[in-house]
Amino acid sequence: MTEATTQSAGTGSGDVEGRTAALRLTGLHKQFGSKTAVEHVDLVVPQGSFFGLVGPNGAGKTTLLSMAVGLLRPDAGDSQVFGAGVWTDPAEAKALTGVLPDGLSMPERLTGRELLTFIGELRGINPGVLAGRVQELLDVMELGSAERTLVVDYSTGMRKKIGLATALLHGPRLLVLDEPFEAVDPVSAAALKAILNGFVAGGGSVVLSSHVMPLVEQLCDTVAIMARGQVVAAGPLGQVRGDATLEQTFVRLVGGDEHARKGLSWLAS
Repeated sequence: MTEATTQSAGTGSGDVEGRTAALRLTGLHKQFGSKTAVEHVDLVVPQGSFFGLVGPNGAGKTTLLSMAVGLLRPDAGDSQVFGAGVWTDPAEAKALTGVLPDGLSMPERLTGRELLTFIGELRGINPGVLAGRVQELLDVMELGSAERTLVVDYSTGMRKKIGLATALLHGPRLLVLDEPFEAVDPVSAAALKAILNGFVAGGGSVVLSSHVMPLVEQLCDTVAIMARGQVVAAGPLGQVRGDATLEQTFVRLVGGDEHARKGLSWLAS
């Protein structure tokens, strides 16, 4: 058994401590023409974990997460959220899940309050409950001062925060976030980290996709490394990285050492 297989089996076998997994992916596969984007991936996200999914651009992370939450239909395989099938019981699975896709599109001619209220009404949240949740989210996300600002005029950091607010609005047990910190300023990033850490501390589970290794090491307790549509290692952070940093382990498993050493011929001294 290879190192990658051993580590993947550590995360993919059975439920942790007898609890139903927050997210279980079984044989997820997606083909685009002759290109295999995701190749029969098995993965288990333990309940209560802060799970990091890392990989180079084009590794298949976004495709995998899109299938996992029901945004993209797989060619084969299954996804379950706390035991509810994303494709067989979508209403239950999606009620348990909050999603922040990469490049999230949202109604831009609404203010943050109007957007959250609109999303809440679509989800059927009681108006009295909804008003309180919207106000609390605006306060926690530090968006109250932008009360009259349309989403189209939001900065990147503000967009990430209002996107996370829409994902949290209905009280999910699992958050699936695709590159939530990309192009976010340090102040907004610190606020997002605090919110996510609080969510996990309160019993929630988070799946975070990123190609920034130090960020994943800082936040996550469990990780999976993807390359070429496959999971090449998965398990507790300390187990996967061993005595090296996550970035060093990632480069070794993905095979970037040779390119990193070569450099550019015309810049050689």
